[in-house]
Amino acid sequence: MAAIVATMLCVPVGALLAALLLLFGISPRVILTFGGAIHPAQGLIAWWTVCFIPAVAYAALILPWSPDS
Repeated sequence: MAAIVATMLCVPVGALLAALLLLFGISPRVILTFGGAIHPAQGLIAWWTVCFIPAVAYAALILPWSPDS
């Protein structure tokens, strides 16, 4: 569940962030690559992981856990 939420969260959050960065004249590639430190594909995975952390908390709070299931 958390992986699905993180994947769904990355696209709209990334689009909003890219639009905001372009308004200030900053290239979205700088954020995606952490200032050019890593390859863009690795940056995409890193940002997905950043989105995954709150998604795990969301899934843990929303979905009840039952030992019978």
